[in-house]
Amino acid sequence: MNKDFSKYKKIIDEFSGQVLNSDFETKFYAVSKNLPQTERFLLKMELKRLAAPCTRLIDLRGLVDGECKIFQHEQRIHFLDNVASLVFTEAFTRYGSYSLAVYEATMNTENNFRVIYQKEKAQLSKGSPEASTKILEKSQYPAKFYSFGPYHNRIEERMNFVISIQVTIGNDRIFKCSTLDLSVSGCKFKVNDLRPIAIGQKITIRFSGLEDQFQLMAESDFIYEVKNLTLLDNMQLVGVKRAHQDKSGPNSFTQYMLSFIQENKRRYKINLDNTISALQARSFEQYVLPKSNELPVFIEKNNTSLTPKYALTCPNNQGLYQYWQDEQHNSTLFCLITPERITRLKKLALSGQSLLVFSFIHQSQGKSYFYTADELQLGDDAEFMTQFLAFAASKENFLITQLALLDVVPSRGQSNFTLSNSMTEKNAYLNAPLSNEIQALLAKTPYIVVVNDVTQNESVQAYQSLSYEGINSVKLKKFGHKRLSEKLIVDNIGINYRNKRQELRFTYKTPVHVEINDVILTGVSLDFSPSGLKVSLDKTTMLLKGDMVYLSFPKLQKITSAFALTDLPYEVVRVNSAKNIINLRVFVQQHQHIGRKFFKALIDKNSDKLTSDEYDTFSPDLARALRNIYSASSTVPALVMQTSGSRYKSEVIAGGDCHSNLMSVMQQLSDGNLYYNLYPILGHADIMPSLSVKLKKMQEMDSPSCHVLYIALKASVDTVDKAVSIKLSSELNSEALKQGFIHQALKNGQFFCLMIKLSRVGEPDMSYLHHELSYISAYALHRGKQIEQNIWSVSGIAQIFDISQEALFRYGLTRNA
Repeated sequence: MNKDFSKYKKIIDEFSGQVLNSDFETKFYAVSKNLPQTERFLLKMELKRLAAPCTRLIDLRGLVDGECKIFQHEQRIHFLDNVASLVFTEAFTRYGSYSLAVYEATMNTENNFRVIYQKEKAQLSKGSPEASTKILEKSQYPAKFYSFGPYHNRIEERMNFVISIQVTIGNDRIFKCSTLDLSVSGCKFKVNDLRPIAIGQKITIRFSGLEDQFQLMAESDFIYEVKNLTLLDNMQLVGVKRAHQDKSGPNSFTQYMLSFIQENKRRYKINLDNTISALQARSFEQYVLPKSNELPVFIEKNNTSLTPKYALTCPNNQGLYQYWQDEQHNSTLFCLITPERITRLKKLALSGQSLLVFSFIHQSQGKSYFYTADELQLGDDAEFMTQFLAFAASKENFLITQLALLDVVPSRGQSNFTLSNSMTEKNAYLNAPLSNEIQALLAKTPYIVVVNDVTQNESVQAYQSLSYEGINSVKLKKFGHKRLSEKLIVDNIGINYRNKRQELRFTYKTPVHVEINDVILTGVSLDFSPSGLKVSLDKTTMLLKGDMVYLSFPKLQKITSAFALTDLPYEVVRVNSAKNIINLRVFVQQHQHIGRKFFKALIDKNSDKLTSDEYDTFSPDLARALRNIYSASSTVPALVMQTSGSRYKSEVIAGGDCHSNLMSVMQQLSDGNLYYNLYPILGHADIMPSLSVKLKKMQEMDSPSCHVLYIALKASVDTVDKAVSIKLSSELNSEALKQGFIHQALKNGQFFCLMIKLSRVGEPDMSYLHHELSYISAYALHRGKQIEQNIWSVSGIAQIFDISQEALFRYGLTRNA
């Protein structure tokens, strides 16, 4: 009905749930007899309409200003936020059933975006001065930070249980309070004032609420030590642990607590806070790390020398890893990460700074020669610095990298599942300690050097605008790196939580001819399996993912007459960034693929001679330990993009360390103690729509989408939207505009230049998360469903790189300018 019944709200509320009562007609007439007959008839029809049963499902995701969760009611699953849940429950109580009135009340809560818009529109139509001057822009974009480890596992399960206790501090300070949870060896209790209590202090507790159930022995009071203390307004939450364990036996207090918790934990529920927190962070971790754009390189110490040893790679950083390889695909990371640079990085790390390195590759007689110079090396000669940058930028393979050094903390290699003491012997391997072999390898690995590619078109153009005329070739040669007589082996370790390879790969080099559209490309195989192979081409190619090619193996054909190894159809599934390495898989139509049969027979007959791919045979325990150390140490925050109805939201920041300058600023701008304000990133009107449009079009294997922001923060302004100024790099479309923006930002406060790299994620590996999710669901099924829904809602990851240092270097500025 379109008629407005708001003026009859009192009558409607009075007859809520009474339409089906036998005395409804009499009572309604008594209340409405003074109304016109038509009005009375329409009002009665409205009451009957509101009382009609409803079967509609409610999904408020993306429609309200709140976080929607699963709300199960009468075998129906709705998605409601906290406000809507309260309104639904209250309306259902009044009407006694799920009726249209309950549905409409839930769909029209105060925080519904449609309701908010209608109210603002009504105020504007009335000419309200306050409404007309109101800026309809948000200044708070709250996000919670989830840290990648360490995940703290409790030795004992805690049961949520409120019981009266008597606490004695010292000799005479005695007071009563209540517990919040209990474990065999400890408890947490609430104190409703701010009386002095210190961590490490010994206190005495009498469990007065248990005295009726447990005949306390002579030792009726137990000594506990204060382990942690949380202040909430005028209240204290005190966590304690029993100082002395009594002897185990049928009548001991320990045995009683064991039995008491075991018998009642499904009734009163286990405290799952640490497990829920760990599972949420772990789920985000398995999305973020496989989409990492930075290249972590672990440094090994042999005697006094420091050299690159392990590199953690994934599709997003594979191009950066391959850049530092010579023509024979041997690692040249020693050119980028030299012992002298590691020394500089150690000094810079003390103040949280990084190091810019400029590089290019010179090709001569089929060989690759690498040239690198960092900002400190170039700083000694201003004239040559300009010439070097101009000369390097003129090269097609010019690259700007940002290096940062992190300490390796071996204890971070262990990432325990938070299953408390409920873990069975069958699953004990999940939390098995690191082996002595892995610990010994970690002991020889003191540092991680994180390599970030911060090259962008505008920076290349800026350096190309400089002149290298008259460059000193003698000085230039000093920045060239000699080729090693013995190749440096850097182990390439894939960042993955589940090896998706269905077959074992073997390294094998043999000539390959690749034909497409009557054009023949030559190359050599790098590895193969029955279903595919990797080929290194002699020249760069224009092949794209999805192209159909035909392969011939001339050398292999000479050793077999049983198989015709010519014109075998393969599909291109990946092309590297240098356009000279392609990954192929067999293309099977109506016949069996000859290549598959041949390579299967080759493997079966020569299994003892072939060398399997390093990726498959590398120690999974070491790979896991290195991954855990890197994830807990990484300083690059990532925004988690999640679906919310038909839109995307970003309310989660995930990463290892939250103490960067950017994170500190976002925490200061937040109006909530436990949240970060994403306004410096999402406050620009175009950034979230742009990210959403890109994400909807992206596929999992697509390259990251890059966006650059220039941000100025005024130090003396309290209002967030006035203190923070945000510009897209496209808005500052000239060097003069960028120069002016940076100058003004530094003059009035702080300057940030951020590079956002957005990637589409794949499906989560639920087998990796299964153990903790099952543990939570066993005690809180609805909470488990909610967390699982939250895990599956992740669509993309946007890593935030602070490239302010390169922007300031580029324009010859300093932070004190």
